[in-house]
Amino acid sequence: MFADLGHFSQLSIKIAFTSLVYPSLVLAYMGQAAYLSRHHVMENDYQIGFYVSVPDKLRWPVLVIAVLAAVVASQAAITGTFSIIKQCCALGCFPRVKIVHTSSKIHGQVYIPEINWTLMILCLAVTIGFRDTKRLGNAAGLAVITVMLVTTCLMSLVIVLCWHQNVLLAVCFVIFFGTIEALYFSASLIRFFEGAWVPIAISLVFMIVMCIWHYGSLKKYEFDVQNKVSIDWLLSVGPSLGIVRVRGIGLIYTELVSGIPAIFPHFVTNFPAFHQVLVFICVKSVPIPHVRHEERFLVGHIGPREHHLYRCIVRYGYRDARKDDLQFENDLVCSIAEFIRTGKRGLNGNAAEDLTKDLEDMTVLGTPNTHISGVQLYEDNELNSESVGTSKLREMHTTHKTKPKKRVRFFIPESPKIERNAREELRELMEASEAGIAYILGHSYVRAKQGSSFLKRIVINFGYDFLTRSSRPPCYALTVPHASTIEVGMVYHV
Repeated sequence: MFADLGHFSQLSIKIAFTSLVYPSLVLAYMGQAAYLSRHHVMENDYQIGFYVSVPDKLRWPVLVIAVLAAVVASQAAITGTFSIIKQCCALGCFPRVKIVHTSSKIHGQVYIPEINWTLMILCLAVTIGFRDTKRLGNAAGLAVITVMLVTTCLMSLVIVLCWHQNVLLAVCFVIFFGTIEALYFSASLIRFFEGAWVPIAISLVFMIVMCIWHYGSLKKYEFDVQNKVSIDWLLSVGPSLGIVRVRGIGLIYTELVSGIPAIFPHFVTNFPAFHQVLVFICVKSVPIPHVRHEERFLVGHIGPREHHLYRCIVRYGYRDARKDDLQFENDLVCSIAEFIRTGKRGLNGNAAEDLTKDLEDMTVLGTPNTHISGVQLYEDNELNSESVGTSKLREMHTTHKTKPKKRVRFFIPESPKIERNAREELRELMEASEAGIAYILGHSYVRAKQGSSFLKRIVINFGYDFLTRSSRPPCYALTVPHASTIEVGMVYHV
């Protein structure tokens, strides 16, 4: 049922379960109970089972149906596992894995290659290791009854927290159903050493992995939040460090949506120089198939505009292609230029009263093809005299004594008029774009700080470090051009 929630609506599941699945289960169990009540004395106990209660003429058709049902059940188990792992990754409770969305309409239809291979290896290992259906049955029995018992306990929380019912009702629910399931659970534990230990061992391993990953990720995020710096600190230490601005645009990828990440002050204190224009980029995935091009970027200033520091949140749907190529660079530069031309406005569209304050009001902007009347970016080889002569746009370009490798030109509309400060800011952006774009990625190594307990050092220095090296890197690290990438390493002492 959990797997079906990712593929069908709740109403269709309710109708199918009420009208078909539940009556079939009741009839099947009632039939077996009726047969056992008449044939409970047998020489060999192992003959008592489902197929013994089926008439001889129907045994083979029932066997075929059972095999097909087993195939459906296995697919449901696999799909349910994919859904659970996906939700665990979203909550930061499982290492990053590759999640492939197989449908553009239904969000729950996912495929995870790593988990698929893991399930195959576990199935083969259990089958080859046991070589006995009796032990497999013991393992499956304990797994099923444990799931039922846990579901009953969680259902009590739903009654109180979601349905807002009386706590006494939840207690009665747990006592009534939990007592029955506890009897079956204790009966399954008798066969613990006869194969029932397998699901407990697998669950223990996955729980340890999830706990270590969640604990390490939480400590890493706390370190980022506690050590992020403000723009005031950066501007105050700039003269003392002798920081110089070099030509070009620096794209600093970070997971923070506010403040300056700790990796950047670590970079400038060891290498006191950064680019003429800095853009802190945060890539976010949203739970919809596609993000409209009109809502792709969120752009805002960081600090006073004369320092040319920006923040950009790039939003992608789970079916959007992520490519940090030339087209992405042009779209990003055009969006920042359009943000400069229109002035700093928050999400509510109100103009900011004081541009010198360290506020990060973000403006929703789309790609250049969504605002044809706005700023457009061209290179010399993309222009021709005919289009320039008939256009009503005004050309802004820079002149240099030496010919640059690439000439970038902005075409901005005649109306409305832009301020002088905005014009200078656009000119700085053009010069930086001509010099090229560099991608700056932070690579963190998490280590337990001095004085930590022995258990914490084991968990952080070995467990979390192994999971980090084994898991997939963030999505943006897989798409940036390697020739223009700068990786900055930093040790996080948590």
